[in-house]
Amino acid sequence: MTDNIHSQLEHLQSKYIGTGYADTRKWEWLVNQHRDSYCSYMGHFDLLNYFSVAEKESKARVRFNLILWPTFGKT
Repeated sequence: MTDNIHSQLEHLQSKYIGTGYADTRKWEWLVNQHRDSYCSYMGHFDLLNYFSVAEKESKARVRFNLILWPTFGKT
């Protein structure tokens, strides 16, 4: 039974990088989560609209800031 669970977990971890693995550090896991979140924000038009209205910026500026944030940090 436990062998089956371990093999399923290994398959899941090899398929999706965001799930991590046994030696994943906290920082590495957080970087993956942030990257996935920002890609999701840019990919969903309604979320981008929501952020642009909340920040009183154009959609292009919000998308630009989301692209630059992982490189240069929050400005």
